[in-house]
Amino acid sequence: MSSPVEIPFKSFIQLKPEQSTAIYLQIVFEFIKAIQTGFLPEGTKLPGTRILCKLLSVNRNTLIKAFQDLESQGWIETLPNKGTFILSQHKQKSKEEFIVTPNQNASEINTGFTFKRSAILENPTETSTLPYQFNDGLPDLRLVQNEILARLYVSKLKRQKTSKTYEQIQIQSHLNFKTHFSNYLNLTRGLRISTSSLLTTSSHEISLYVVTKALISPGDKVVVASPGYFISNMTLTNTGAQIITIPVDKDGIDTNRLKEICKESEIRALYLTSNYHYPTTITLSAKRRMEILELANQYGFVILEDDYDFDFHYDNNPILPLAAFDSHQKVVYIGSFGKSLPSGFSYGFVAASPEFITELEKHQNILEPGIDVIKEQVLTEWINEGEVHRLSKKNKKIYKERRDYFVSLLNEKLSAKIKFKVPLRGLAVWIEWLDKFNLITLQKECAANGLFLPKTILYQTKDLTATRLGFGHLEKEEMEKAVAILCQSIDGI
Repeated sequence: MSSPVEIPFKSFIQLKPEQSTAIYLQIVFEFIKAIQTGFLPEGTKLPGTRILCKLLSVNRNTLIKAFQDLESQGWIETLPNKGTFILSQHKQKSKEEFIVTPNQNASEINTGFTFKRSAILENPTETSTLPYQFNDGLPDLRLVQNEILARLYVSKLKRQKTSKTYEQIQIQSHLNFKTHFSNYLNLTRGLRISTSSLLTTSSHEISLYVVTKALISPGDKVVVASPGYFISNMTLTNTGAQIITIPVDKDGIDTNRLKEICKESEIRALYLTSNYHYPTTITLSAKRRMEILELANQYGFVILEDDYDFDFHYDNNPILPLAAFDSHQKVVYIGSFGKSLPSGFSYGFVAASPEFITELEKHQNILEPGIDVIKEQVLTEWINEGEVHRLSKKNKKIYKERRDYFVSLLNEKLSAKIKFKVPLRGLAVWIEWLDKFNLITLQKECAANGLFLPKTILYQTKDLTATRLGFGHLEKEEMEKAVAILCQSIDGI
């Protein structure tokens, strides 16, 4: 891990002395938010209090008081003669069945040479072998049609006898795939794009990475929602961007606050998940959609619209993305396709102006120089024959039934302790706890009872105690047991 002094604390720890909230509490809340969004990964070593108080321009006693509060809540730990660390999981989860992806301390490893180490690009993923688990909304891989895809893949391999060179096959196959895929996006999402306006990548994360690489420069101001998506926040921070947070209410991001920010500063980009806000599952209202497009045109910022879960909507009238109404080419539309397909068959994509796509292809040629011709041919056939539509329709029916059953369990078992809205799309429910308690304590209690709650689904600030509970990967019996353990653990604390 790089020297903690190099971490751009002031880009995500924003203190406001003019507010009535005590400074030490602001520090506590800002650090918790930074940990939850991935800015401060587990195992990160913090600077000494003397250094950090200078970086944040606060009194040392105030900072010490804040650190004492953070340590008592389980967010940080101080090791004698070593320093203060974002709480590493190996101490609080020492059971063999509760394993976290290791983050080794770089200072303990002798590599023989020096290199740049990122304090931002850490993997926040936690894994566990506990019998029951919640996540942030992943599909059920048990529903995947492996046999059909395997047959198609093998048949395409057997038919590859041709006089054409591999380069000719690759170019022709890729263009054919992009043609069918762009038509599919135009049909399902109301876009009006051609192949020149489309970039396909191996994953949603790669799409987001190449977009930020080409678009964001160090020091650029980027507005994101709070609470927001930890993966995108981590990717944006890695570009050197200055992150400005904006609140979310029942209609999506606060456009009045966005307008104020635009008047105060020159904004490079606005990142938002408009159709299904992560993590709250809120849909951006029609009025605010139009306001955001108008503001982007007026102030010249780019809208990074991340539609990560479009495939999972349960009404007959899916809400179209902002990109479908973008007449001024201010929207860069990032999405995913095939989340219900086997690993390796899903795609990420970017839809934007042809000139910007050409620039993105330069970065992709370094990251992903090869094209899986067979995979693209298989998916082209699936799209062309309507199999993708049939599979999507079948899966949506299953996931809708799971959502409805999960919601009924929450209403039956936890109605007196939570509030939530039934999501119209996606594979997770955002619940806000009516009582105030420490979510890390709940996590430990659940683990002791056999239920895994990763930190990435826990959200806690001064005014909010909330959890994003994914249901898509659970069958009815698994839901019942998971919710029962959750209730038991709540009673236990």
